[in-house]
Amino acid sequence: KSLRAIPLVEGGALDAFGLGDEELALACAAHNGEARHTQLARSWAERVGLTLDDYECGAQVPYDPASAEDLIRRGEAPSAFHNNCSGKHSGFLTTAKHKGERLKGYVRYEHPVQQRILGVMEQMTGQDLFGAPWGVDGCSIPTIGIPLGAIAYAMARIADPVDLPDARAEAVTRIAAAWGRHPFLIGGTGTFDTALMEAAGGAVLVKGGAEGVGCAVIPEQGIGIALKIEDGAARAREVALAALIRSTGALSEAQWARVPQLLTAPLL
Repeated sequence: KSLRAIPLVEGGALDAFGLGDEELALACAAHNGEARHTQLARSWAERVGLTLDDYECGAQVPYDPASAEDLIRRGEAPSAFHNNCSGKHSGFLTTAKHKGERLKGYVRYEHPVQQRILGVMEQMTGQDLFGAPWGVDGCSIPTIGIPLGAIAYAMARIADPVDLPDARAEAVTRIAAAWGRHPFLIGGTGTFDTALMEAAGGAVLVKGGAEGVGCAVIPEQGIGIALKIEDGAARAREVALAALIRSTGALSEAQWARVPQLLTAPLL
């Protein structure tokens, strides 16, 4: 998602609508659908002049159990703002709005929004993705098959954008800063991503993905990490990603002591 957020910054849409770090962090998030997430998504839409009908990610029951129960108590149905990808879709729609592109169908492979992202992903991963295998993600967007090493390379270029053109380097630097400053927006209550980044204090950026994929960025060392658990399970991804990050020495033992559950996760 951090790669897909690059056009939002690089193309000027973020600044044109007066959006800031919080919105940029939400664009990189797989959030819990808690009140802070949904309120930010809603205010973002209002600022840009979007309506709920413009979102093509679909409605989703919040990942956060307490938030899901609150909806039930109030007799409310979940909306696209509760979707864990609503921030990413807000970024897509904002970019399209800024460029005067049609909003309908922005999730389709051939839409300018997705083609622009495809080009950015080619440049960041160093891969020719023309003809690469792709499928439709749970939030309706095209998901491109990219080698794991190439994803790690892209994460390393976020960690250290020294070889990127000036505009791209500035964009990824802003994305990394927003990602690190707002760990709660990236995930939420009880999530691995939020807990680790709160303990890290900006020294490590992490983001879990679907089907056991996980990524990490270590800015001080210029390191990018990407892993994929073969059976797609998050339980293995999180312990493995924590162990890999620990091996870099980016966090002190005192910082790890704040989140011992991330290194040894009991299965009950």
